[in-house]
Amino acid sequence: MFSRKKSSDVASAVDPVTAAAEIEQPGSKGRPTPKRKVSEAANKRPLVPDDRRAAAKAARSKQRESRDLEYQAMKSGDEKNLPPRDRGQLRRYIRNYVDARRNVAEYFLFIAAAFLVLTFVSSKAPGLAVLAILAVYVVVLVAIVDSAIMWRMLKKRLVAKFGADAVVRGTMMYAVMRAFQIRRARLPKPMVKHGEYPS
Repeated sequence: MFSRKKSSDVASAVDPVTAAAEIEQPGSKGRPTPKRKVSEAANKRPLVPDDRRAAAKAARSKQRESRDLEYQAMKSGDEKNLPPRDRGQLRRYIRNYVDARRNVAEYFLFIAAAFLVLTFVSSKAPGLAVLAILAVYVVVLVAIVDSAIMWRMLKKRLVAKFGADAVVRGTMMYAVMRAFQIRRARLPKPMVKHGEYPS
């Protein structure tokens, strides 16, 4: 009755929680979980950096790298690094359609520059200057009508390919503004030749 406990009984009397803690579980982190106060202190960031000049320089450098990356993407067509306004299949389809089409608007700047030179040259002939100004207005009107036709045809394609919900506000201006740019000056760079319409 009052006999000594066997060694096996002593081993079984050990706290099971302590025993489980001593056994290293597979995949465990192997270190104690830090207290909440320690974790919060490690995550704190100062609102104002100690060296403002160095922080501003680092921010400018980061912005410059981001701009350079976006510019290279606009030249190469890298979809991942394009600016947000140019990303997506819809915007790429619009760009390819506009670039495949010969738009009157893309020649507008050349025509306007030619008429401007003509008005300076023909200063002694007022009638010719008036005709040049009227011709510029006619070119502007033709470019607007041509852009409207372009958008109507493009919109049908967009609805057929992406659905009516895809044609959101700003889509028309994106297409028209690209059509008014000189082809070589467009960014992102044109990836298709004239006549290579997207399917």
